[in-house]
Amino acid sequence: MNLKPETLKRIDEVITHYPVKRSATLPLLHLVQEDAGYISDEAIAWIAKKLELELINVLEVVTFYPMFKRKPIGRRHIKVCRTLSCALVGGYKTCETFEKEFLTHAGPTEVSPDGEVTVEFVECLASCGTAPVVLIDDVLHEKVDCAKAKQLAAQIKAEAAARK
Repeated sequence: MNLKPETLKRIDEVITHYPVKRSATLPLLHLVQEDAGYISDEAIAWIAKKLELELINVLEVVTFYPMFKRKPIGRRHIKVCRTLSCALVGGYKTCETFEKEFLTHAGPTEVSPDGEVTVEFVECLASCGTAPVVLIDDVLHEKVDCAKAKQLAAQIKAEAAARK
C-alpha cells in the first residue's frame, strides 16, 4: 500500500492514543481514506494486520459506515440530502439535475466519465430549514433547486476546464 510518509507517521501516533489497538480502527480508516481516496481490500488487510485484528473486524466497520468508500470517487464529491425535509421540497429533483449534468447513467456513487465528479444521495445534512441542501466537497449549499443545481454544475465544469 502506498501511503504518504506523513500518513504512516500519523497512523503510528494515533494508535498510541488507545489502550486497546482495536479502538484505533475508525481513525485509521479515516486516515487511509483521506490519503488514498477510498478503502481498498489491500487497505483493509493492512489495517487488520497493523491492529492485530481479523480481516472481518475491519471489513465490518468499513461496510457499516456509509462515509467509507470502497472504490475511488470523483475529485469533486456532490452529496444531496434525501431525508424528509429535503425530499419534500425537491431534493430528488436536485439530485437528478446533478446526475443529468455529470453522469452517463444514474447509479449509487457513480463517478462521471472524466473522473471529476461523484454524485450521491446521503442522509440528513442537518440544515432542514434551508432544504434542499447539498454538500459539495466540504461546502454546504442551501435551498438548491434545479436552477441552482445547474449553476453549481456549471461552476464545477468551469473550474475543471480551467485546470486543464
